[in-house]
Amino acid sequence: MVQQQLKARGIKDERVLTTMAKVPREEFVPADARVDAYEDGPLPIGYDQTISQPYIVAFMTEQLRLKPSDRLLEIGSGSGYQAAVLAELVADVYTIEIVEPLAKTAEATLQRLGYKNVHLRVGDGYQGWPEEAPFDAIIVTCAPDKVPQPLVDQLKDGGRMVIPVGERFAQQLYLLEKKNGQLKESATLPVRFVPMVRETQKK
Repeated sequence: MVQQQLKARGIKDERVLTTMAKVPREEFVPADARVDAYEDGPLPIGYDQTISQPYIVAFMTEQLRLKPSDRLLEIGSGSGYQAAVLAELVADVYTIEIVEPLAKTAEATLQRLGYKNVHLRVGDGYQGWPEEAPFDAIIVTCAPDKVPQPLVDQLKDGGRMVIPVGERFAQQLYLLEKKNGQLKESATLPVRFVPMVRETQKK
């Protein structure tokens, strides 16, 4: 996976590559999908949600230029795989999942694998985690139609956010960098993520 899907497609950060080789992806997919865990594609994890393909996980992680001392916010825990990758690279990961059964499964998997620096809660990711803000980095693994202002507010000055934005079949992955209160925006890749679910949509 690391050689064929990541290095061959331009992922260069050695910390990211080492982590992608270390984290057991098969632990974060349903039992009937384990045979495909390392294929270059997304996999269903139930509740109309997916685990992103390894390349996208590595690409988004690399874009954040993470430091071991960073505190990071993830929106969309899913099965917990991206959180596990991030937990190897930063001091603390705060991750939010709106689908409660997915959150419980992810939390159990992360605990079983010994990730003590991941803090998970069930909630509306659009609102972020204000009581733990500000964050050095924010990663969003579901697509809103615009960048949520609460997340911008919770990003430290000098911090970085990667986020897919757009309609279901026409999204762009953006890297946002906050400097002196202003956002510098760079489009990086066309992507297809599941839409961001809001608390109001669940009722």
